[in-house]
Amino acid sequence: MKRVTLFCDGSSLGNPGPGGYGGILRYGEHHKEYGGKDTHTTNNRMELKGVIEGLKLLKEPCRVKIVSDSSYVVKGINEWLDGWIKKGFKKVKNPELWQEYVEVAKPHVIEAKWVRGHNGHVENERCDTIAREFAQRAKEEKR
Repeated sequence: MKRVTLFCDGSSLGNPGPGGYGGILRYGEHHKEYGGKDTHTTNNRMELKGVIEGLKLLKEPCRVKIVSDSSYVVKGINEWLDGWIKKGFKKVKNPELWQEYVEVAKPHVIEAKWVRGHNGHVENERCDTIAREFAQRAKEEKR
């Protein structure tokens, strides 16, 4: 299996409000940036959407190291997800996104790692910039 690193971040201008996500997929010397937006969302939704959309870009099963500054995403993947699945996602925020994550993650071997945000981590800072740019576009669309 190929080893891929997925860096991602989310942003919302208001919580809820217009938001965006940004990500970088890295495989060896290759990398691809991506992003997206929503006119009415939350920060946590955009954090998770950044992971989902990055995984959708993979064309074959991979070992994926997800690097995020979102405790919600990292703990969700590493600690809480099995329990949520057993309980049918009852009383879970953003259940439809977590269910989508489960589906897109199935072919892959996933490891999630937390990094401190806004702390000079080059890829995290770039993902933050992409996410904020998309959030701003969503805000302008809303007008």
